[in-house]
Amino acid sequence: MALFARFLAKTATRPTTIVTTTTTTDNFITRPLFRSISTTSTTSTILTSSLKPSYSSSLTFQKSPFPANFTSANVNSSVFPVNYYSFHSITLKRCHLSQLCPTTIQTRLFSTSRFLHNNNNPKTNPPSQLSPVKSTLKLFELKTWQFFRLILQSIGVIVTSVAALFFLFFLYDATTYAGDDENSENGSAGKTIPVPYFALHPQRGGPKNLPIFDACLDDLDTPEKQLETTRPRLVVLGTGWGTVALLKQLYANDYDVIVVSPTNYFLFTPLLPSATVGTLETRSLVQPIRGMLRSINAHFLQAEAVDVLFNEQLVEVAATNPETGAKENFYIPYDKVVVGVGSISNKHGVDGLEHCLKLKTVDDVTSIRTKIVRNIEAACLPTTSDEERKRLLSFVICGGGPTGVELAAELFDVVREDLTKRYPKILRSEVSVHIVQSRSHILNTYDQSISNYTEKRFGKDGVDVITNSRVNKILPDRVIFTQINEDGTKTLKELPYGICIWSTGVDKAPLTRAITERLGKPHQRNHRAIETDSHLRIIGAPLGTAYAIGDCSTVRTSIADEIERLLRDGVLNSKRYYQMEIEDAVAMPVTNRPVTSAPVEEHLALPITAQPVSNTSQSSPNLDKLGNPSETTITQDPSANTPHHLQPRRHIHAIEDDKDLSQLSLTFDDFLVLARTIRSKFPQTRVHISRLEELFRQYDHDGSGTLSYAELEEMLAAIDKKITSLPATAQRAFQQGKYLGRKMGRLVRLSDRLRVADVKYGDVDASICKPFMYHHLGSLAYIGNAAVFDMNGHSFFGGILAMYAWRAAYFAQTVSFRTRALICMDWLKRGLFGRDLSGV
Repeated sequence: MALFARFLAKTATRPTTIVTTTTTTDNFITRPLFRSISTTSTTSTILTSSLKPSYSSSLTFQKSPFPANFTSANVNSSVFPVNYYSFHSITLKRCHLSQLCPTTIQTRLFSTSRFLHNNNNPKTNPPSQLSPVKSTLKLFELKTWQFFRLILQSIGVIVTSVAALFFLFFLYDATTYAGDDENSENGSAGKTIPVPYFALHPQRGGPKNLPIFDACLDDLDTPEKQLETTRPRLVVLGTGWGTVALLKQLYANDYDVIVVSPTNYFLFTPLLPSATVGTLETRSLVQPIRGMLRSINAHFLQAEAVDVLFNEQLVEVAATNPETGAKENFYIPYDKVVVGVGSISNKHGVDGLEHCLKLKTVDDVTSIRTKIVRNIEAACLPTTSDEERKRLLSFVICGGGPTGVELAAELFDVVREDLTKRYPKILRSEVSVHIVQSRSHILNTYDQSISNYTEKRFGKDGVDVITNSRVNKILPDRVIFTQINEDGTKTLKELPYGICIWSTGVDKAPLTRAITERLGKPHQRNHRAIETDSHLRIIGAPLGTAYAIGDCSTVRTSIADEIERLLRDGVLNSKRYYQMEIEDAVAMPVTNRPVTSAPVEEHLALPITAQPVSNTSQSSPNLDKLGNPSETTITQDPSANTPHHLQPRRHIHAIEDDKDLSQLSLTFDDFLVLARTIRSKFPQTRVHISRLEELFRQYDHDGSGTLSYAELEEMLAAIDKKITSLPATAQRAFQQGKYLGRKMGRLVRLSDRLRVADVKYGDVDASICKPFMYHHLGSLAYIGNAAVFDMNGHSFFGGILAMYAWRAAYFAQTVSFRTRALICMDWLKRGLFGRDLSGV
């Protein structure tokens, strides 16, 4: 109360308006502050709400001088200054004075009084009541100033944070530079560095008597690398998707890993079309492979593998001399080898492909980008004729797959977004983009609705899609192709081009061809890839030593060729297992305890009979352990009925020798065992081996209730035709590398724990790991500020939002934080400054 009185005393000398307060309670200070003040005339009444509905107070405004004899004693009729000229309505935050300290109460009341007093200026505020509009504008000005002050404070915080981050970055950057400390790792001048003898003086051997790479230069650099020399050697050929996924699954000191590849980086291939037109930079799609090998202490050799000698377990490698350009070959011995060299473009027997550009490597991206800029610049010259200008600006893409479609979309984006801003507008009308597709639709591996949507969008954008056309020959300035018309007739056409890009399927790489020729038939029968089994082991190579992943391989699923082995491993072994169970159950006593009570028979699962134990020399060897030889023991009655799971099949006696499998007939129970065996060995058949009862009845032509060998062979041959080879995509290679990396780790860690009984037919891989199962995650493609998605039968396509979803999907698949950061900066740079068309 004293604080409140002191506040009123300080304001007694100011020109004020007298407000008489009449309250119905004992203490005004314990009232909540009034929420609103409303003045409409010289004398007004203000009703304020209390914490309880019965509490209320009325304030009467009167214009009269402040009484000089005001004291804190007459608080119930207290008088304090309020200027009713300066406001129409003020809303204050509801709070209770009893919840505030005296200093806070005084400060708030003083601030309110000062605000009201400062506005009591006759020059700016004449002695008349302000209209609601003006008072609202004044309140709006106050709120606007508060908002801008908050914005300025936020900007200050952001600027300070950015400055602090820059300071921390430069502080970290300073620590990355090598110092002059002689004891540091970099100060190795004048020191003796241990190097293995055979790394400097390799031995010679092998069929061609070549140097043998038996030791690396850095084997003795660290204790961890010294330990790896005692581990099994794993040689990985290639630096593609499969290799990167495999390396990420390995642990340090599991293997002595050596990676061999002509390129010392991993290339993010799905975004290569974006790099050809400057949307992304090639350095943003490249991840140095040596940085990925540090975590597992692996070695890298920039060379090209030319052959694999499986019997000698040697890899023949060719390295190029940087001075002379000559190739020098040597051998790398291995314990296990993984082939992941990828593929090359399929030529399809077309002549003149040397005039085309391809899209496989960083060099291909650079060549396409340079030629695009050169052709556009040449089209701007005054010496270029109209016909030549149209030819220079004609882009022909042979192949309507995802790569060809995305490249056509990127080219059209350049024309629409960048060409008209930096070059003469006449070029926009003379640029043409063509897609030559041999099938009836582009993106033929996608859902039909996606193909139709893409063709419709390209037709709207002006991209020419030529379907049912096969390229015959490529000349230096035009493409000659044959188009099949709707009536079935063929028409020979030609298409001038300034740039022709070949993107039609995949073919064997040189190493892949050498491996298939070395193994030969019947081990390798595929003409485009290395055939592996369901465990990704190369067929024909020593078991468990050679694997193949990625585009260079394909998984063989010829079930009909494995029919005899499947029958032996599945049905016949299962029958022998059941027969052995029955024989063991008949020969082995259930228990040797004497019968002492009747409920024993009810407790046992098998039917039993009580037989007296004979007291002869041929009695049971456990006879001396019984308390009374005259007591009876419980044994199994061979003639009694056995449970269903131990009953022999009705035809088990007919198969005495499994060499003559043509006489075998399978019941439905046998067929169930065979189906489980097939699905476990060939996981890709699970989709086709379903609804077994319908499948069994379909091929039981004679209605005998059994399948003969001929009927079973017919069924498996039909299933083989339905199974398609795995797609040559990045996600398939990545899944295979991930699977193989996990299996390699389990092989090295569980090899000492395996028992001989756990390994069947010497197949260690099958004992510790299931076969590889490919899971298709869907396909997507960019079609020019839009994207299409084919998610296992669920298609989705759209504009800008779909394009951002496409970007997010590929952004998530990048292999390092470095590439993610660079890709984000490239996308931001394109939005701010446009694409880089400098051709550098």
